[in-house]
This record gives sequence, structure tokens and C-alpha cells, in this order.
Amino acid sequence: QVQLVESGGGLVQAGGSLRLSCVASGRTFASAAMAWFRQAPGKEREFVAATNRIGSSTRYTESVKARFTVSTDNAKNTLYLQMNSLKPEDTAVYYCAARASIIPTMRESEYTYWGQGTQVTVSS
Repeated sequence: QVQLVESGGGLVQAGGSLRLSCVASGRTFASAAMAWFRQAPGKEREFVAATNRIGSSTRYTESVKARFTVSTDNAKNTLYLQMNSLKPEDTAVYYCAARASIIPTMRESEYTYWGQGTQVTVSS
């Protein structure tokens, strides 16, 4: 099992920045690829960004490219999401996810482990 705990969410004005963190514990070798998803009120959960522990592949959804950066610190078993130039439409609960395969996919169904989520609210 892998346990994932997110932090770093909060309330920020449009144009501001936040950095989300996701700490993995347990069988961390089973978290070779990790991702961020988000779910806005009344909407389905959607892919945001993903990467793997060796940094060989990184993926972003189109709406966050050039604004968000996903990265990992393997020594700390931590996944980050640096979010800049935030917009009200970025408001959502952000979830961390992990899978044993090293391929960082965009499909929610292909991730085995999930955190509880952290709320991000962007005011206009």
C-alpha cells in the first residue's frame, strides 16, 4: 500500500501562486509515476499534470501549460505542483495519485493510490 497526503491548498487571489505537496509513504516503490487531478464543484475529476520519479516524462493538461510545474523530490518521496498565474477556474479540490508503472498517464482509472485532496480556491 501507498499512502498519499496532500497539503498546500488555500485561498489566493487571481494571478497569485500556490505550491501543493504530496508526501508518499508505505511501499513508495509502487509510486513510480505520480499525478495531480482536480475536481471543481459540480464537475468530474480531471487530469492536471503527471510525472515519473526519473523525470523522463512530464505531461500537462492544455489549460495549465506554462502556468503549472510538476516535479518530484525522490529523497523526500514528495510530489509538487507549483501553480502560478492562478485563475478562478483553477478552483477545485486537488488530488494526488500514484501508480506502480513508470508511465505517467492522464487516465484516472490507471492510478491505484489516491490522497484525500486539498482545496484550492482562487478569488477574482
